[in-house]
Amino acid sequence: MKKLMLLAAMLMSSAAQAETYAIQAGHLIVDAAKPARGASTVIVENGRIKAIEDGATAPAGATVVDLRDRTVMPGMTDVHVHLSFDAGQPWYTGFTPKYSESYAAVTGLSNALKMARAGFTTVRDLGGPLYGSLATRDASRDGTFPGPRIQVAGPALSIIGGHGDDSVGLNPELAEAVNERGQIGVCTGTDECSRAVRKIAAAGVDVIKFHATGGVLDPGAMGLEQHFSDAEMKAIVDTAHSLHLKTAAHAHGARGIEAAVRAGVDSIEHGTFVDDAGIRAMKEHGTYYSATLMALSGLNRNIGKGIYAANSEAKGRQALAAWGQGLSRAYKAGVKIALGTDAAVFPHAEAGQEVGLMVSKGGMTPRDALIAATKGGPDLMGLSGETGTLEPGKSADLIAVDGDPLTDPAAVTRVNYVMVMGKPIPMK
Repeated sequence: MKKLMLLAAMLMSSAAQAETYAIQAGHLIVDAAKPARGASTVIVENGRIKAIEDGATAPAGATVVDLRDRTVMPGMTDVHVHLSFDAGQPWYTGFTPKYSESYAAVTGLSNALKMARAGFTTVRDLGGPLYGSLATRDASRDGTFPGPRIQVAGPALSIIGGHGDDSVGLNPELAEAVNERGQIGVCTGTDECSRAVRKIAAAGVDVIKFHATGGVLDPGAMGLEQHFSDAEMKAIVDTAHSLHLKTAAHAHGARGIEAAVRAGVDSIEHGTFVDDAGIRAMKEHGTYYSATLMALSGLNRNIGKGIYAANSEAKGRQALAAWGQGLSRAYKAGVKIALGTDAAVFPHAEAGQEVGLMVSKGGMTPRDALIAATKGGPDLMGLSGETGTLEPGKSADLIAVDGDPLTDPAAVTRVNYVMVMGKPIPMK
């Protein structure tokens, strides 16, 4: 009986994957860097784009999706999310009785669906419980639960007492218990940090993240400047690259940013206080920049409400004073930009508002912000051959919005149809 049920499931899955869709668009953006097309039809077969035709057409037997009153465009990519956590929770939430790897996976699946419904067909989870994060990724990938394509980092590397050390802010007994249990990402010295990278990589993650500087939301008082030494950062990056994994650096302070770039990191996350030297280094090394402006939006709405520890409140006010300045400098200098939000500091469903902030706070044009939202992430993540534009042969990752996102950034917050890898996402 079990064999029959398995065979039936396999046949159903095969039939669903073979379904042909005719996505009829009033306007079609195939590439955010190019002018939009008029009325067009995207033919999707076996999860991939088979053809793009003018007008409203439909092959025999195709499922017609009538979006002729909307703009169809490539799905967006968010390179900095935290699916395992919810917005508005106190900093100590991870230590409550209910929180576990299993609970993190369930939370992750819920938030993954929210991200997809917000128009994100690919996301990169840059920090969460190791096995809960992997379970979320795999369940979404295998179609067990609807959601976007996901890459995960698992726990980010941290110095002892730094952003990412879970024992910070706890009473001595709890801190001792956490440290006795061991924290896979907390390391000191080049050998120890290389070993931590290898252990996290062995679990099957897609990217390695490390905290090059202090962080805003941890309760510690070690500041927002450089944490890992230059040698430790280089060991982390070199080890990850030797394992064919890209690296991402959480970095706020100017010297920490510059040090991470010199170490060869692939992307700078936040970059709040980046200065001219850091910008020059990023430009020279081809480093991507993910500004996560929505994180400061979430911080702004929650500060002063008892959600954050006192040290976090102080650091948060420093960061808010520089909101968008780093992105403005990077954009003017021609640094490569990918959209990242830090979803979980704010509600995941609001991630599309990052595009508008990239324009209003960072000074980007609506078109360039949309390029960063659709093409920047896939290029950074090594997925540009798979997603980011609508072309025959690529994965069918597309969304429909009300309005023209090439001129109105708010259009991407009005999403009413999403397809990920050829599978429609339930919108309710």
